[in-house]
Amino acid sequence: MLARINAAKNSDKGFTLIELLVVIIIIGILSAVAIPLFLNQQKKAQDAAAKADVSTIGKEVATYFVDSATAPTIKQTAVGGEYQLNDVKIGNASANVVLTGLKGTTSEDWCVAVTNPKGDKSKTGYKYSAAGGLQEGVC
Repeated sequence: MLARINAAKNSDKGFTLIELLVVIIIIGILSAVAIPLFLNQQKKAQDAAAKADVSTIGKEVATYFVDSATAPTIKQTAVGGEYQLNDVKIGNASANVVLTGLKGTTSEDWCVAVTNPKGDKSKTGYKYSAAGGLQEGVC
């Protein structure tokens, strides 16, 4: 009986090289699949930030035109800073989102656009206009 226990202890030395290689290959395959998906999610998040910012600005401009007939001025204090409509803060800018400006001077023809160089679709930009609402592209 003791001879069998000692023989079992001596033969149990750990994992073989083949077993370790199989585990490393499986981990490599899983990471090769997961990393591109993760990077794509970051770009989608940057696009969502640009959409949210342009929607906020567009809705503020639409509200402004309800109360006033004059053309507003919009500026961004810094990338990642804040947006201002006639020198009044209307919201914080998301990281990497750049305001490209406001075009149009009446309540029927205005358009505001932003870009995000770290995004996927927002590299070219998103716009919010009186005529079409939120869309891809620039004014």
